[in-house]
Amino acid sequence: MDPHKRTVTIEVMTVDEVVVGGERFTTDADGYREMLGFVARWPDRVWAIEGCNGIGRHVAHRLLGDGQEVVDVPPKLSARARLFATGQGRKTDATDAHSVALVGTRMTGLRPVVADEQLEVLRLLVDRRRALGDEHTRKVAQLHRIVLELLPGGAKKDLSAAQARRLLATVRPRDLVGKTRKRVASELVADLERIYTRTKDADKELKALVQATGTHLLDLHGIGPSGAARLLVEVGDISRFPDRNHFASWTGTAPIDASSGDHVRHRLSRGGNRQINRVLHLMAVVQLRNPTVGRAYYDGRKANGKTSMEAMRCLKRRLSDQIYKTMLDDFITARTAGPGGQTGNVSDSSATSSQPTTGSSEKPLPGPATTQPKPALPAAS
Repeated sequence: MDPHKRTVTIEVMTVDEVVVGGERFTTDADGYREMLGFVARWPDRVWAIEGCNGIGRHVAHRLLGDGQEVVDVPPKLSARARLFATGQGRKTDATDAHSVALVGTRMTGLRPVVADEQLEVLRLLVDRRRALGDEHTRKVAQLHRIVLELLPGGAKKDLSAAQARRLLATVRPRDLVGKTRKRVASELVADLERIYTRTKDADKELKALVQATGTHLLDLHGIGPSGAARLLVEVGDISRFPDRNHFASWTGTAPIDASSGDHVRHRLSRGGNRQINRVLHLMAVVQLRNPTVGRAYYDGRKANGKTSMEAMRCLKRRLSDQIYKTMLDDFITARTAGPGGQTGNVSDSSATSSQPTTGSSEKPLPGPATTQPKPALPAAS
């Protein structure tokens, strides 16, 4: 399926890559029922949907609610399949659906989409918390601009709503423009106070929900409720990563090998999940502000000749390894303690030590993906 907001285009393909049908449907109630009626002639089916964490989420979860089996096809994989299948980058809904069907048929180990209410609630709340933070940044920027026009030199960089209110109390403009500026600034301060209250309530709710999952992410220095919730939501099933190198590649903290001939070098990865990369960056910044093990590691890398940016990248890679180990330990504990659960053959835990023996920035990218199917996992992990 190639999903969009109001329409979806599907292609029906057998396991030997024979196309047996295809159609375009609307996403309203009538179109959805028509689509289910169209595929009823193939009762043994699996839905491969592109971007189940993005534009395909709405239809994927509707199908899950109706007991359908759904796997997520990453857009990068479908784009490569489209290029190889057509020999060019021509893009239509029909060719997109065909490339998604090819990936779904050929690739094993695609991530199954599961209906986990706990993670879905976390996703909604952490997205709302992120929106509050973005709104706070915009309001503060607007307030600084107006205060700079009211007071010579403006206000200090880290300006709270209470400090801004006291500062505005000292300003008594006489002209109409100045009075209007002060009124608008007061409204912005009131908006900031409301955002502070909502943010505090959101953090409290997120913390309670994260703790209820049994995760130990909050024990790591520099990860708060929002960061832990974002990790749980975006990672989902930690066992889908064979080792910490694959996880680091997904977080964008593994360097990219750019060697050529006798020249051996690595460059910064601009890929990976940027939301998780942001969580790691904030975690590193918090650790650098305090006398932590991360700060000592950072200073040690600089003493060995790394620049500040290179040392920061090494630290982020190290923190990625720590997060992977913590989440993997939580996964193993849950599998062991769960009803009827038993510890299976999970990733090599010796490779997940939070104390790497060599510099993390020299770690290579993981090797080619295996085509072996993964063992069955619990519905909500």
